[in-house]
Amino acid sequence: MQPAKRVAVNTGILYARMAITVFISLYATRLVLAALGAEDYGIFNVVGGAVAMLTFLSSAMSSATQRFMSYAQGEGNKQKQKSIFSVSVILHLLIAIVVVVFIEIVGYFLFDSILEIPDDRMDVAKILFQFMVVRVFFAIISVPYDAVINAHENMLLVAVLGIIEAIMKLSIAVYLAYVKFDQLLVFGGLMVTLSVVLIFLRGIYCSKKYDEVQYGLVKNFDKQLFKEMTGYASWSLLSSTSSLVTMRGVSIVLNSFFGVIVNAAQAIADQITGQLMVFSNMMLKALNPVIVKSEGENNRRQMLKASMTGNKISFFLIAFFAIPVIIEMPFILDTWLKDVPEYTVIFCRLSVIKAMIDQLTVTFGTAVGATGNIRKMSFWYSFVYIFLLPVSYVAFKFGAAPHVIYVNIIIMSIALAAIRIYFTYWQCGLDVKQFLYDVVVRCVIITILVVLIACTPFMFIENEIIRFMMVVFSSSLFFIVFMLLIGLKQDEKRMLHGILKTILDRVRERIKSKYSG
Repeated sequence: MQPAKRVAVNTGILYARMAITVFISLYATRLVLAALGAEDYGIFNVVGGAVAMLTFLSSAMSSATQRFMSYAQGEGNKQKQKSIFSVSVILHLLIAIVVVVFIEIVGYFLFDSILEIPDDRMDVAKILFQFMVVRVFFAIISVPYDAVINAHENMLLVAVLGIIEAIMKLSIAVYLAYVKFDQLLVFGGLMVTLSVVLIFLRGIYCSKKYDEVQYGLVKNFDKQLFKEMTGYASWSLLSSTSSLVTMRGVSIVLNSFFGVIVNAAQAIADQITGQLMVFSNMMLKALNPVIVKSEGENNRRQMLKASMTGNKISFFLIAFFAIPVIIEMPFILDTWLKDVPEYTVIFCRLSVIKAMIDQLTVTFGTAVGATGNIRKMSFWYSFVYIFLLPVSYVAFKFGAAPHVIYVNIIIMSIALAAIRIYFTYWQCGLDVKQFLYDVVVRCVIITILVVLIACTPFMFIENEIIRFMMVVFSSSLFFIVFMLLIGLKQDEKRMLHGILKTILDRVRERIKSKYSG
């Protein structure tokens, strides 16, 4: 199957999953917040939320292993794929042990003198922390299986597991309303149990489905490959850990200055941003293996073209939904949640803007990683991340409002984007002028025009529901018009048409086969 068609099919599968899971997840969040209350929800975010943080770390490490898997597939080397899996299992077992020990040491100091948690909830918070440790261990050792699934572009399995996870989370949220025991403790325990079960399901499936998933670790062990993967994973782990520590440090800094209610606002902002990014993340999940395999086939031109187009489409996919959401954030939050914690509106808006900036260069990290040389880029990533927390801490010491930390995060995102552009130019031969004109300028112009048009209903419509519908309608209509007129070049329009045609053809085939049978 051609790369464009593979991306189309896999993206279609993942979008079908998204259509089912997004609304389930948002409704589940409403139920959980109502059951726990803002204080306990904030506690879960600052303590148990480290699960989400380390899930991100797991995903980052998975992308490192996936790079080797996809590259070997591009080369057509089956034995090397077996060796990569064996080395990856050993490597991530060692990483899991080190990370768990590190977390336990850090946890002691967090609870002893840093976190601001009410005394009557401290014991529950500590138990939540231990739940997190268990989750982290299993998340890390499952990384090789995630890498195999993504390298094989098995998005159907990803979709099925995602739907199962969303339904189970909704079941847990509903169950909380009937729990007589401590609801926060039950919620944390059930969420970790669900994560571990899903990890085991992935492992069982991969061991039965894929030839490279073999447990003759000694037989397939390759010392040179272990050294190469350890070096790559170490630098990837450095940048991922820097990001992870920094972003979780945001929760701790906010907690120490403003308490758990602000953490609840932060958790809601993360939830909304995560759901808005689902479309772009699904597309990237299908596109990233194509970028790496293109490099494995020594097709640098196709790799850069896929990366450039991926950045643009990823931005369009989030901006299409993000613009009306940013404009109507107060109405959306008041309709979605019963009680909206203070600072939630500004947190959500700034968090979504940050996500939009990230999408402009999001595939360049994959492109640089595909070359196998990420040492210098990872170093500069970490260097930039280091400054966020101390700068924000000093700002709060001088009386800054909580949302200042999100302003700092946006500035950090711009710096990271500049780093990705530079290293894609230096290592991959990116035409920077072409990128700035074809991607950045086009995307910024479209965003400004759509925002100006979508804000006009505020001038003459007072009814909130009618105004919301007008904002969504005008934003969606003019975004599509400007995207076709300004955003996409002729070859990108043809590619988009081909992708949509492939998806529609497969839908028609499924319907025809269903009714003919």
